[in-house]
Amino acid sequence: MNKLTVDNYRQDKYYPKIVRAVDSILCRKDYFSAIDILIEIQLLDSKNASDWRAGKIPFLEKVIMCNLSKVNRILRIMRFHAWDLCLKPSTTDYKRKGKPLRFSKSGDRKLEQAYSTHYVIIGKRNPWKEGEPRQPKPPEARSNRSDKA
Repeated sequence: MNKLTVDNYRQDKYYPKIVRAVDSILCRKDYFSAIDILIEIQLLDSKNASDWRAGKIPFLEKVIMCNLSKVNRILRIMRFHAWDLCLKPSTTDYKRKGKPLRFSKSGDRKLEQAYSTHYVIIGKRNPWKEGEPRQPKPPEARSNRSDKA
């Protein structure tokens, strides 16, 4: 599959893994992040994530166990899926001793934002914790949305 869009992301080979990871994480807490997903699908070791948060690793991509194009594809699928689940994107500052932590070697602003975004359940009720996972919006409900979401 070449370019990933809102119309074809569900056919991507990584989509089922991401859906299972999101469901698993949302059963435990009211949000998920790229770090959560990467740990859940075993592309990031939780010890390495902790070492990165402690400032022992200069940028997170250094310890992700796959190539960067795969990570970018996963980030994009994750964003589309979160939108379909009506989760609210919330950019989070990752800091260590007042200094921002870097996710990427390049430090690209858009890429850093993609890594640092948390997707939060809107409202007080978490249907995943109550055993009622939400179903993604059907394709026809995705009007007014470009493939650059």
